[in-house]
Amino acid sequence: MLDGVTPFPPERAATYRAAGYWTGATFPDLLQHSIRQRGDALAVADDRGHELTYHELGAAVEAAAARLHALGIRDRDRVVVQFPNVISYLPTVFALFRLGALPIFALPGHRERELTHFVQHADAVAIITVRRHGRDRLGETAAHVAEQVAAARAEAGRADAELIVITDPDALVAPAEPGLASAPAVSIDPEDTAFLQLSGGTTGVPKMIPRSSDAYIYTLRRSNELCGVTERSVYLAALPVPHNFTMSSPGVLGVLLAGGTVVLASAPAPDTCFDLIARRHVTITALVPPLALLWADHVGSAASLESLEVLQIGGAKLTPTAARRIVDAFDCTLQQVFGMAEGLVNYTALDAPLDEIVETQGRPMSPADELRIVDDSDQPLPQGTAGNLVTRGPYTINGYYRAAETNRSSFTHDGFYRTGDIVRIDDTGSLIVEGRSKDLINRGGEKVVAAQVEDALLQHPRVFDAVVVPKPDDRLGETIAAFVQLRSATGAGAAAGAVADAAAANDADAVTADADAWNDPVAMSRELRAFLRDVGLASFCVPDEFHVIDEMPVTAVGKSSRRDLRNVLAARLTD
Repeated sequence: MLDGVTPFPPERAATYRAAGYWTGATFPDLLQHSIRQRGDALAVADDRGHELTYHELGAAVEAAAARLHALGIRDRDRVVVQFPNVISYLPTVFALFRLGALPIFALPGHRERELTHFVQHADAVAIITVRRHGRDRLGETAAHVAEQVAAARAEAGRADAELIVITDPDALVAPAEPGLASAPAVSIDPEDTAFLQLSGGTTGVPKMIPRSSDAYIYTLRRSNELCGVTERSVYLAALPVPHNFTMSSPGVLGVLLAGGTVVLASAPAPDTCFDLIARRHVTITALVPPLALLWADHVGSAASLESLEVLQIGGAKLTPTAARRIVDAFDCTLQQVFGMAEGLVNYTALDAPLDEIVETQGRPMSPADELRIVDDSDQPLPQGTAGNLVTRGPYTINGYYRAAETNRSSFTHDGFYRTGDIVRIDDTGSLIVEGRSKDLINRGGEKVVAAQVEDALLQHPRVFDAVVVPKPDDRLGETIAAFVQLRSATGAGAAAGAVADAAAANDADAVTADADAWNDPVAMSRELRAFLRDVGLASFCVPDEFHVIDEMPVTAVGKSSRRDLRNVLAARLTD
């Protein structure tokens, strides 16, 4: 077992094996099975015209594994991989699996600070990336990180100070030249760590999440069953491929396990993705809520989307109002996905009633998933009561990698993971996510759930998107600040014009508005306040101030960034 990983207790591991959840399969096994079954079928394509059949993907994996082995990468070595959605990503990752090395899945948006932490924390031996991604010089950043880490290692007296840096993955996965020695076979323990994923990193740097072959491949098999994925499925990866949602729900790995086709989009923009859906006859794709709303506003100008059967939404809370807007826009099945890189995944059933799909975040995907809704003292709450979600099961981790102190607060004494979500379970067993515990706003002792306020704001016909954050207040402790993105005259989600500050006269409203949205910021504030009361929002939940924003800041995977909005407020407080 990899040092620094908390293993499954032996009795639980035995239970999962006996039940058939864990089958002893590894990622090289997964790929070889699909090559045997679907060798000449298209495995992966991108939006630049590159394609690989399953046979070609297998050959690229072997060539890359041989070259990586020649460079010195060995079994159990940790390797940071930072790729955009390009075709060389999959053969590179499977080549590392083939060697028994452990990929650390960095996102394209991670910068020098995060990469340095990944290398140092995991004692990585290599970084594999691309030279450039848009305006980002990922290759230069990787080289600088390697130089700094190597210097620190040399100063500490380490003989193995140098890091391998690869910035041309296309050459890495190119057909093998004559005389290239094959990589030796490696025995892989399916219960040991196969790779390291990264937490969302809402504070500080992301934590590392150790995932084993046995547990992760179970999620792929089960996700394929619940999402209707077969060899005829064509999956569009619009979100970053290293993200857990895009990898495994069922994601690119689930589709490869089924023998289907993965299509990689270089950007999630509607024009790029709608064209790919039409040309590649995409049947399933996955988005985060802000992107789904953007797509919904552009469907009218789209090429044919008639092949699309399932649109998955996850990564953040999808409010009922946003869900209905998406259902109205697309002629396909909406599937809500509520999960986390640490494990637990919930799906709405493809054949569920519309109200269930819109109003809930689905049910746990495994019969062996254990869920508890507890109060702040870990005491169970009555059915239907909202509380803290804790969970354990056959694919939920037992601890973060090399994080003993964090693990003491993130896991209960009996191994349940504290998800940080406020959830209730209805009479049908479906989960309804109220929000994140850290997103609760304590306004004068009243606990306000940000997602409920946001859903109410989204019901206003002028509001395209809304995010609510707390603002420190000497009298109430916290007040409620709402950022809203307005619909333009054409219906797309953008507010034109410069953003200007204004304060309401004779009351506590503070409003930021552009001239084309509401000419009178005070009137805008009053209209939104009246609207929220009319739709039944409690008076203490009505925001104290409103800010119109041209475009919501987003995280590396496209979710609205509350942290950036909180920073905006903090900066204004210090002005």
